[in-house]
Amino acid sequence: MFRGVNTVNLDAKGRLAVPTRYRERLNERCDGKLVITVDRDHCLLLYPLPDWEDIERKLVRLPSLNKQARKLQRLLIGHATDIDIDGHGRLLVPPPLREFANLDKRVVMIGQGNKFEIWNEEVWAEKRDTWLAGDEDDKLPLPADLESLSL
Repeated sequence: MFRGVNTVNLDAKGRLAVPTRYRERLNERCDGKLVITVDRDHCLLLYPLPDWEDIERKLVRLPSLNKQARKLQRLLIGHATDIDIDGHGRLLVPPPLREFANLDKRVVMIGQGNKFEIWNEEVWAEKRDTWLAGDEDDKLPLPADLESLSL
């Protein structure tokens, strides 16, 4: 559904304009109702409300005595914030989430199928270059689900 890298500006009030090519799909999919939350990589995740509700149901069902599950619930659900696209195609990123992801003037929206990642432009460029160069994760075995994937 959503793909591509889009550089956008954050205005003085913390609003970003959703790229025009996504607005119609977002209005059809969720009537402009979205949920934004944090990610462990210090970016933000932006979901259409119906997609977020599916994820939230799964997160809530995780075992509460499992420390990893609780961490994930606290991070994702605890920071989840409902936001709407305004009449000008903008969304207001809440100040605590802007601070978490170190969002300033230039941000990058990365389409990830059912969601967007929102990154500080400089941090995104550094991470992307590191991933392209290869790192310690390259030494980890490929998950079974990916072994049959052909690009």
